[in-house]
Amino acid sequence: MIDFESARARMVDNQLRTTDVTSHSLLSAFLTVPREAFVAEKLAALAYIDSDLEIAPATDGQAPRYMMEPSPLGKLLQAAEIGQDDVVLDVGAGTGYASAIMSRLAKSVLALEQDDALVSRATVVLAEQGFDNVSVVKGSLEKGCSGEAPFDIIFLNGAVEVIPDALFDQLRDGGRLIAVVGYGNASAAYVYVREGASVSKRFLFNTSVKPLPGFRKVAEFVF
Repeated sequence: MIDFESARARMVDNQLRTTDVTSHSLLSAFLTVPREAFVAEKLAALAYIDSDLEIAPATDGQAPRYMMEPSPLGKLLQAAEIGQDDVVLDVGAGTGYASAIMSRLAKSVLALEQDDALVSRATVVLAEQGFDNVSVVKGSLEKGCSGEAPFDIIFLNGAVEVIPDALFDQLRDGGRLIAVVGYGNASAAYVYVREGASVSKRFLFNTSVKPLPGFRKVAEFVF
């Protein structure tokens, strides 16, 4: 029988604290959210390893979907500086694990997902675990959720090649968007801040996380 509580504590001590995740409120959230509940039962024993975990298989030409490994997730969420009055949009919520973590820090979280199976899974597990300030919404990841905007924080739960203007438009003035831009070893994490009509960008750190579907540059034709 696996002692998930002890495994969770080891994850925090060995994977988060050692990679400069120091926010007490964030570490507390990681300690209280059962990561094993957000993966398939057959993967529960692996829930706390320092690795991405598959949450949806490849289908119809789409790549598999993954739950982000704890270390980069923790660093990205720490950079978001989520406050207790913040309204958060989690783009590409998957089964809802990151949404659950953010719900411990924020006023409310909107978990946006476009995969039907993941929407169903997230809705069930978040309700079962009592995360009542998270709402799961099905829709295009690239379009965001303009009907619920503006947001204080927009978190892109995977790597992207480009960030659509539609998402920046859904930030509140002073709001922050956290994203990993680029794929593989060429990717890096950034925080974007809405300042009136403009958006500033700041480099955070180099990292490599699994991509979100879509968010590709439009091909340019040269004649």
